Amino acid sequence: MAQQMGSGEIADLVHQMEQSEDDPRRCYALVKQRISEFRQSGYAIPDDLVRMERALMVECMQASQGR
Repeated sequence: MAQQMGSGEIADLVHQMEQSEDDPRRCYALVKQRISEFRQSGYAIPDDLVRMERALMVECMQASQGR
C-alpha cells in the first residue's frame, strides 16, 4: 500500500496549485513533477497524489474538449 502525504506536503502542493491561475494543465504538471520526485527517490507514490493526478487529468481532458 502506498504511503500518505503529510499535511505540510499537501498544503505546499495546494498552495502551488492556487498560484497557477486555475490552469488545470499547470496543476497537472505540478502533480506529475511531485510524482516523479517520489519515483526518483524510490518511494511509493502516495494515494492522495494518485487521486489528484487522475482528477486533474479528467479536468484537462474536459477543458481540451470545451466542456
